[in-house]
Amino acid sequence: MNEVIKAMEERRSIRSFKPDMPPKADIQQIVEAGLYAASARGRQDVITVAVTNKELRDRISDANRKVGGWDEGFDPFYGAPVILIVLADKTQHNYVYDGSLVMGNLMLAAHSVGLGSIWIHRAKEEFEQEEWKRFLAELGIEGEWEGIGHCAVGYPKGEIPPAAPRKEGRVFWAE
Repeated sequence: MNEVIKAMEERRSIRSFKPDMPPKADIQQIVEAGLYAASARGRQDVITVAVTNKELRDRISDANRKVGGWDEGFDPFYGAPVILIVLADKTQHNYVYDGSLVMGNLMLAAHSVGLGSIWIHRAKEEFEQEEWKRFLAELGIEGEWEGIGHCAVGYPKGEIPPAAPRKEGRVFWAE
């Protein structure tokens, strides 16, 4: 079977991670894969912020928890030590689609290097807050950015869940 298609079929969302930090080279490969996602008109208007600093990661987790309405102590990133935040230029017509394609590449790339991942929402709401707009500015990121998602990455704790059966009746041929 083709390795890319095999990765697509085998990748699963992981909801429990070991605290161990993956090698930086693996994270760099994953981020690089995101840079090769398709984009409308080839504009490449999506950015990724790679968060490996535990203190910052925990602050982002807490902000995400608050947006989600969960109790203190809940980690919406399931313990993943790496958070790849995907943001897209809101001035571009297809920004949500372009950012979503980056997220897909990140998750497939993580799987391909033996790491687990999961797409966590609420980046949009986080990066509408002044604290997180200032954070972007401190990184030198200017412009109108919308959070598309967080790709939480790390070593899976436990077994990788099996694929759910695929629903029938989702393909129609017009031959």
